[in-house]
Amino acid sequence: MLHIGCKIRIFWALALGCGLVAVPAHGQQAPLPMPPQQGPPPLAPPVDRTEQQILRKMARERNVDRQKEIVADTNKLLDLAKKLQAEVDKSNKDQLSLSVVHTADQIEKLAKSVKERMRDGT
Repeated sequence: MLHIGCKIRIFWALALGCGLVAVPAHGQQAPLPMPPQQGPPPLAPPVDRTEQQILRKMARERNVDRQKEIVADTNKLLDLAKKLQAEVDKSNKDQLSLSVVHTADQIEKLAKSVKERMRDGT
């Protein structure tokens, strides 16, 4: 009868000999297991013609609303720029009022918002 230690050594010798276990050579790393391959994403259910027309109409309406918002914000930007110019004209060369800085901040935020809305289409 073999001792447990001998059985373990025989098992590892057979496993290594049969290629069931791979041992990396000195200085080499063991290969990483490959992640499971994912197939293409499931296709969306077919959309009928009526649904397509509704989706296009909704997209057009969103674009019209977005355009109206952009026009309104652009007009507000123009008003703020005129206000800023008037405030700067009233100030002297050595001192700017706090309202000038506040108006400039408003212009910056609104301009950034308009730019993002134009770029993203949202």
